[in-house]
Amino acid sequence: MTLNGKICVITGGASGIGLETAKCFANAGGKVVIADINIDAAKQAAKALGDGHMGVDMDVTDPDAVEQGFAKVFNAYGRVDVLLSNAGIQMVKRVEEFTFEEWRKVVSIHLDGAFLTAKAVLPQMYKQGSGTILFMGSVHSLQASALKAPYVAAKHGILGLARAIAKEGGEKGVRTNVICPGFVKTPLVEKQIPEQAKDLGISEEDVINKVMLGETVDKEFTTVEDVAHTALFLATFPSNALTGQSIVVSHGWRMD
Repeated sequence: MTLNGKICVITGGASGIGLETAKCFANAGGKVVIADINIDAAKQAAKALGDGHMGVDMDVTDPDAVEQGFAKVFNAYGRVDVLLSNAGIQMVKRVEEFTFEEWRKVVSIHLDGAFLTAKAVLPQMYKQGSGTILFMGSVHSLQASALKAPYVAAKHGILGLARAIAKEGGEKGVRTNVICPGFVKTPLVEKQIPEQAKDLGISEEDVINKVMLGETVDKEFTTVEDVAHTALFLATFPSNALTGQSIVVSHGWRMD
């Protein structure tokens, strides 16, 4: 699988799944733009990838910041071939404990960010007659868990957005898919372990083995490498035969 110099923008690309995917895309011959709210980390990560890559400042919840960030990309490269909308956060509480501001923050980063970044690249992709948009969903795009209402709602919404874009963009050479990982042991997930243990009144070991990994086939976390390789497969897939889909990467937690 090779990207042959394609321009690949990854939001939230300075850490975690985004950074691992950036490395994977660069190794496959892509030119990677790491878009992140932490510009210093974005630039440092892009520099570590080698020549031809760049970091840009982007708050995916701010329409002006998204527009300005992509203006820098278009000025530098003239096109975008692959967008991975990956930026996200997590808060773990019961529905009645969320403030409206907390609800809006989680939903905005995931769902508004997906919409704004897709909106920014679609005109150029239509002009090119080609492009791939990948959204970072979750198994929670397809099913719910307790304590994660805004995250679950946003991830469900991302799946609907992807399918709408797939319908609109197919005849213009643009396809879109949603990557749906299970639990990936990033800092985002590690933070949830003590929070869920406290709320559910169980041990952290039980959170891992029963809540997070209980439905997997091997009691293994999904790795950032698993997700990055799935993203590369989707980014290099050659036709509209695979569009509007949710690709689950979860060690069998969710089977469709």
